Amino acid sequence: MPTRPILITGVAGFIGSHLAQALIARGERVVGVDNFDPFYPKADKLANLGEINAAAGQFEFVPGDITDAGSMRLIFERLKPRGVIHLAAKAGVRPSLADPVGYAHTNITGTAVMLSEAARAGCDRLVVASSSSVYGNSPTAPFSEAQDVNAPISPYAASKRACELIGSTHQHLTGMPTAMLRFFTVYGPRQRPDLAINLFLTKVSQGEPIRMFGDGSMSRDFTFVEDIVAGVIAAYERIPAHGYRIWNLGNNNPVSLSDMIAAVARVVGKRAVLQREPMQPGDVLRTWADLTRSSAELGYQPGTPFDAGIEKHWEWLKVRIA
Repeated sequence: MPTRPILITGVAGFIGSHLAQALIARGERVVGVDNFDPFYPKADKLANLGEINAAAGQFEFVPGDITDAGSMRLIFERLKPRGVIHLAAKAGVRPSLADPVGYAHTNITGTAVMLSEAARAGCDRLVVASSSSVYGNSPTAPFSEAQDVNAPISPYAASKRACELIGSTHQHLTGMPTAMLRFFTVYGPRQRPDLAINLFLTKVSQGEPIRMFGDGSMSRDFTFVEDIVAGVIAAYERIPAHGYRIWNLGNNNPVSLSDMIAAVARVVGKRAVLQREPMQPGDVLRTWADLTRSSAELGYQPGTPFDAGIEKHWEWLKVRIA
């Protein structure tokens, strides 16, 4: 019998495509699901799938919507995955302010569908992408998984916290090992075009102004995609020993918005033209991952300094915008 595959949702996306490649390189059979949500161009996602297919491993892509329980059931019944890594979601804090219903439907209903079908199919483990956004404007930093996170400040953050609670209930009722991973501002090649680093690199290189919200002191714990993928794989491997567990995957090194813009300008070799604007509703002032738990339990050690990651991101991007 061929090895039962690992199913990845959101496989045509930024993190999902990198994760699929990494698992294929380890000899895993991978099945990927994606619905090509029009939040950003389908062509970008098709290019990501092309990168996975170029890995020449055991990979099958299945188009599908995670909120459609019927179609997801058919996929699970046919492919019988042994585990699920659920990354698909509507992402972004600011867009969620305009579409809270859509975010709740995709992120909460879609996650509930995946948990239910994974249990029905007899999967042996489940890993779900959460977000550092659940910490809101926590006065305590760095952010620890043990903190109270029941005061999210955006519909996106609220939807991710809801997924964590649903996951806890799922594990309690089914016994299926279930991990929730709080990602901290992931960047690198294939990053969504609307996200700050990708957007700023593009605009600075083309001499266009970039919108800077606030006074530049807002900070983010930027984490390179290769480090995130290593953490996801470690969580997938180790969650059976924990039952239900939440882990931070970050870099433990916040970078201010001003310093990030300066790094972008330095790597591109052009001056950044700033268009200053007020802080936006739903934005948090800082993110900062406490990695004590993920380091001890996953062996997670991010290895990409911010400046080195920016350079790798720019090397990839400049070929595409030339």
